[in-house]
Amino acid sequence: MDHALGLARRGLGNTWPNPAVGCVIVKDGRVVGRGWTQPGGRPHAEVRALAQAGPAARGATAYVTLEPCSHHGKTPPCAEALIAAGIATVVSAMTDPDPRVSGRGHAMLRAAGITVIEGIRETQARAQQQGFLMREAQGRPMLTLKLATSFDGRIATASGESRWITGPEARHHVHALRLAHDAVMVGGGTARADRPGLNVRGFGVVRQPVRVVVSGQPLPDLPVESATHGPLWQVSGDVADVMAQLGARGLTRVFCEGGGILAASLLRAGLVDQLVGYTAGVAIGGDGRAAIGPIGLQHLADAGRFHLLETRRIGGDLFHRWQRA
Repeated sequence: MDHALGLARRGLGNTWPNPAVGCVIVKDGRVVGRGWTQPGGRPHAEVRALAQAGPAARGATAYVTLEPCSHHGKTPPCAEALIAAGIATVVSAMTDPDPRVSGRGHAMLRAAGITVIEGIRETQARAQQQGFLMREAQGRPMLTLKLATSFDGRIATASGESRWITGPEARHHVHALRLAHDAVMVGGGTARADRPGLNVRGFGVVRQPVRVVVSGQPLPDLPVESATHGPLWQVSGDVADVMAQLGARGLTRVFCEGGGILAASLLRAGLVDQLVGYTAGVAIGGDGRAAIGPIGLQHLADAGRFHLLETRRIGGDLFHRWQRA
């Protein structure tokens, strides 16, 4: 299952509106097939793994990070494919919350005489599927807020100069995080002032993230959708409505990169699920531009708390990642 979770990780940011799933097929102690959900959400992980396993799938055990689907959509059910291939045992990490599945896949497998074992590495799988789970339960995608700041929490000098506070290694790492999200989001002010690319560079990607600009005002000319730039969506409304709109359009994981007003609005509304920060060893001073705009907080006890998940050095900068308490 650990191997299957590692395979599923490869699909993060590339499979929406479907979840990123991994599958490993084992027979007589040997891996005979493996797969993960492909860009755009299909083929599914089980289908890829079964194709690789071929006849060796008969009598084998399939480890899947999410309950195999049981409904006919744009592809036939994966549960049916596992049954037809002669799989003897299916080990799944968690039940699919999608009401079209939600236990029906496991039931279909059991009805066909397949042994089903559930809940293996469920905690890890649920953490990996956080965006998909949130969209199913709350109607919105998971949101990661990224801040690249000076030691004293500034994102630019008083004149607006910000290139570059952090080093090239940190900026390369940001692109890796963009790659693991369905969309990259900024506010209209940032789009008009910086005209950011909001794309992934340096990884030879197949599918670029959606570029989301939150603004009710006209936008500057930004690159059209192409092999190097994802679709451009302009959305408006309060931040809760914006997140609901993105969930309704299928997104599961959104990476917000600014600006300060948008960041403050998301934090104030309790919509930030994960914080990632890059802190550089430079001080800009109080006249520099703050990373986060006014929140209107009166009491420290009312501030949203985040738990530290990891911290490490990237080049000459400090990377830290936090999960909402």
